[in-house]
Amino acid sequence: MDCLFCKIASGEIPSLKIEEDGKHLAFLDIHPCSKGHTVVIPKKHSAAFAEMSERESAELFAFVNGVSKQIYKNLNADGLSIGTNVYEAAGQTVMHTHIHIIPRYNGDGGGSMHSIVSSCSAEEKDMKYLAQIQNQIRK
Repeated sequence: MDCLFCKIASGEIPSLKIEEDGKHLAFLDIHPCSKGHTVVIPKKHSAAFAEMSERESAELFAFVNGVSKQIYKNLNADGLSIGTNVYEAAGQTVMHTHIHIIPRYNGDGGGSMHSIVSSCSAEEKDMKYLAQIQNQIRK
């Protein structure tokens, strides 16, 4: 398989490991957004988070939780942004499930998750419209 993260998981490509267990690996991002920016992957290939089973995603996020606590405490971060880009339209460039843990520091200039995209019109923020979206999602 020609997957960058599979090669990192197998050790074929070196990484700066933070934590590892039998199913997951956390390593420093080589293009960090902040000091300590870490990427967490399942070792088993999965193209995108939305394609993982409920059990696999729960295990991944339990691992992310532990690594997040370690980063927050040991780097004296003021906060953390934790997230994933799912599919190309959302910015996923490596087609292997991965979660970013980005340590946040007061005054770092970064925004909240709400600053990623803001394409909703006033009409789309109306409660009646939101109720329609709720029904569409719950089908």
